[in-house]
Amino acid sequence: MTVRWRLAVGSALMLFLELALIRWLGANVVHLSYFSNFVLLGSFLGIGLGFLRASGPARPVRPSPLYSLVALLALIGFVSAYPVTIPRDSSQLIFFTSVSTSGPPLWLVLPAVFLAVATVMAGPGEIVGSCFGAVPRLEAYRLDLLGSLAGIGVFTALSFLDAPPLVWFVIASVLFIVLLGRPAVSVSVTLLVAMVVLFAYPLRHDTGVFWSPYYKVSTATSDDGVGGTAWSISVNGIPHQRLASAAARTKREPWYLQTYQQIARPPKNVLIVGAGTGTDVAIALLHGAQHVDAVEIDPTLLRFGRQHNPDHPYSDPRVSAHIDDGRAFLQRTSAKYDLIIFALPDSLTLVSGASSLRLESYLFTRQAIDAARAHLATGGAFSMYNFYRQQWLVDRLAGTLDDAFGHPPCLYAQPQAVDLAVLTAGLTPADQHCSQEWTRPASVPAPATDDKPFLYLKDGGVPTLYRSALALILLASALAIGFVLLANASAGGRGAVRRVRGQVRSMWSYRDLFLLGAAFLLMETKSVTGFALLFGTTWVVNALVFAGVLLAVLAAVEVTHRLPTPPTPALYALLIAGLALAWLVPSSWLLSQPVPLRAVLAIGISFLPIFAANVIFAKRFADTADAPLAFGTNLFGAILGGCLEYLSLAVGYRALLVLAGILYVLAYLVTPRDRASRQPPRATVGALSSAGQSQ
Repeated sequence: MTVRWRLAVGSALMLFLELALIRWLGANVVHLSYFSNFVLLGSFLGIGLGFLRASGPARPVRPSPLYSLVALLALIGFVSAYPVTIPRDSSQLIFFTSVSTSGPPLWLVLPAVFLAVATVMAGPGEIVGSCFGAVPRLEAYRLDLLGSLAGIGVFTALSFLDAPPLVWFVIASVLFIVLLGRPAVSVSVTLLVAMVVLFAYPLRHDTGVFWSPYYKVSTATSDDGVGGTAWSISVNGIPHQRLASAAARTKREPWYLQTYQQIARPPKNVLIVGAGTGTDVAIALLHGAQHVDAVEIDPTLLRFGRQHNPDHPYSDPRVSAHIDDGRAFLQRTSAKYDLIIFALPDSLTLVSGASSLRLESYLFTRQAIDAARAHLATGGAFSMYNFYRQQWLVDRLAGTLDDAFGHPPCLYAQPQAVDLAVLTAGLTPADQHCSQEWTRPASVPAPATDDKPFLYLKDGGVPTLYRSALALILLASALAIGFVLLANASAGGRGAVRRVRGQVRSMWSYRDLFLLGAAFLLMETKSVTGFALLFGTTWVVNALVFAGVLLAVLAAVEVTHRLPTPPTPALYALLIAGLALAWLVPSSWLLSQPVPLRAVLAIGISFLPIFAANVIFAKRFADTADAPLAFGTNLFGAILGGCLEYLSLAVGYRALLVLAGILYVLAYLVTPRDRASRQPPRATVGALSSAGQSQ
């Protein structure tokens, strides 16, 4: 394999493996799906360590990083054999699960998973880093981007096909074998066979397990209590839904009927967000609905409902099913409804590995409730219900309805049932019939907003649980970097301490690249969350945003390579102006635009600073004396950016643009002005991060 192909394939493997680990670990380490950002940060650390190992003078013989494939098999085997949970005990944050936690404590689980991921990702990072110096710099940069796009494209296709992890990790292992070369083929094939056996064994015996683009879904049958069959559905190891006939559900859980008892008239046109496997749809039809728009974000759960719901609601001609994000559907439709229901739409995962946004976060903001109210016909009503876990969450939602509708909603509550509540608000007070009306207590948490859509966070601020975990991550990263620096220095014989000092000084000379990495991660997080609000929190939107970031970076590389570029100060001015524009344009204005115009405006506003930032990065990176070390330093900066992203819980996503701007200004101020740390561009090559998420 030529060095160019090796670089492109290695880059594809880095991104593909990163996405696979985020999905698989979130599904098998209970509650890790709420910390998937940590898997992303572990990937950055691992790739950075790989580049760090490849930095410095070329070694005459560099062993193949077989340790990475061994670590992958060990990680998969351990998590499969000994599933663990992350404690969810927190008075500040609701995880929305009913699973009791067990296993090792948080301070052990998160650093262990983090370092295991880093070890797995270090191998591909070292392979790509070792290609530096053999290819012209910007050409290597381009190859890395093309490989990353291929990686995200393949994983997106597998998500569309609902492919299981066996397929993901076999592909990753094959790519490992190709990259490791002949000396490692025999060992690699042995490990590949072991991996196939590890995944194939449970697949032969557990046909009730399948994968959606969001979850690992597990199903089991039981008696429904009225002589029929019910299905228990768990996602990522956590109970999520129960599928039975409408008659069985309403007999066992009569609170399903409360919505229809709290409205003034039988609804004809109904919208159900969170339709799932169809129970709520079937109940609406039983109450005389003439048409139901059923919106469900997960295509696999809806398909399972089509196949197994005993009432067959999705086959009823009165029902139109939509695979979509509920908020996005509300923004696009012009229909008016007699009844809009948010039916238990609590997700058990985040939108992506790059933010703290959950799939339903934008569904419960004040702006979302306003949008729902705008779609009610005369005499219509809005209703939501769930097992809310905490009374303060019930009060927050009821207070949001009170603010949006101008009068208190009806409240049906069962505190003994994990704070079950049904909240219904008519368009006017006459459009709701309350046996009990919500009474505002002395203290009510403020409504969630589109800028701070953190419904399940009681108070503004970063919860202690997250702060402790982030401190452990930063400590583990510092120790891992120090270990690799010492190992690199020791490989050269005597004078190890002097060589460590030299490496540290070299990394310090790239402090601007460190800050660029931190700032870019924040900017990309804002782009991901912004597009999720504008177009939906679906996996398709998420994949398109990441691909769009890579394409913007590729465009920056091509412009830098083929055209004269403005001086660096002018580029920084353009970057800051782009951030200011993104900060000044309100999301509410973009949401008011037609979808095609909204897309054009959102792409222009979001990708202008991304493009400018990457022209800056390309110009600076092309001038570095030790490209692997410089790029590794940039990735380590992305770890800091990923930690700073949690500040959005306290200050909102819009403020991330301000923080990114401050970091970019600091990067400009600390950029070395001398030529000591630079050399002609053609001496070494550069590469972007595995997911386009570091610079």
